[in-house]
Amino acid sequence: MEISATITGIGRYVPPRVLTNSDLEKMVETTDEWIVERTGIRERHIAPPEWATSDLAVEAAKRALADAGISSQDIDLIIVGTATPDMIFPATACLVQDRIGAKNAGAYDLSAACSSFVYGLAMAYGAIIGGLAQRVLVIGAETLSRITNWKDRSTCVLFGDSAGAVVVEACPPGQGFLSFFLGADGSGGDLLKLPAGGSRLPASYETVERDLHYIYQNGREVFKFAVKAMPEAIEQVLRRANLTQDQVKWYIPHQANLRIIEAASKRLGEPMEKFIVNIDRYGNTSSASVPVALSEAVDDGRIRPGDVVVLVAFGGGFTFGACALRWTGS
Repeated sequence: MEISATITGIGRYVPPRVLTNSDLEKMVETTDEWIVERTGIRERHIAPPEWATSDLAVEAAKRALADAGISSQDIDLIIVGTATPDMIFPATACLVQDRIGAKNAGAYDLSAACSSFVYGLAMAYGAIIGGLAQRVLVIGAETLSRITNWKDRSTCVLFGDSAGAVVVEACPPGQGFLSFFLGADGSGGDLLKLPAGGSRLPASYETVERDLHYIYQNGREVFKFAVKAMPEAIEQVLRRANLTQDQVKWYIPHQANLRIIEAASKRLGEPMEKFIVNIDRYGNTSSASVPVALSEAVDDGRIRPGDVVVLVAFGGGFTFGACALRWTGS
């Protein structure tokens, strides 16, 4: 029997501490006006110093499980998309699996930078369609504040911490996920990266002194890639689902920069009113940005059962991808 898969539960966790643009004015040479004009960001949330990515992920996971009305022991697989794992290994997903008591679940991390949540949904869909799992917990969680150089005004204004999670289960065809598109362009790998800490540049006194354990990005080139990649991913995923743009109720883009979203909107010829945007309150939270925005839009009633929604993201790698779904309600 043919099956599809859908989201049956959703949850988010955003740490309470808020770092405003006014706060940043006291830390680096910048202004609220400069930040808002170039990024659309007004504030971001920062995790407590004793918290790691798994702590945020666990809180979002608990909320998603409660929303789905299931126990952690009903989960067959946990996928955590993150660029800021607690450590290189074990996987943050394994730490989450233990913390929530999902003793029947396999677990792994997925590293596709800011596209990780969209990639994770595709992997969950494949696991269910392939018979590997019945219920999958997909989480996008980040503590980007840990790898942000708070002395670098070009990057420190951008990033924040948060987590979003969904439960994915089987459903009849034509509901839930309608299509996926995943892409990559590794030739841009040097334009957005965390240079040190891996096998290429292991941690050393030199790498620490040179600030190589912080996010590096070529902002101009990342912008150029993003405004091309997001519309391409949207067009591809709609084509695969045999949908037109008129049938899309909402677009939920990765919240990296308001100007990128506006440029993608213009390229598609779609009004900004169809794009769900919360970057002003959270900044760029990488893999967590799409599920957090999705969770908020579901909770406030903007997204309703039957709505066609397109999730789209891009990230370091470069990676990019999109997912089209018909919302069935969580």
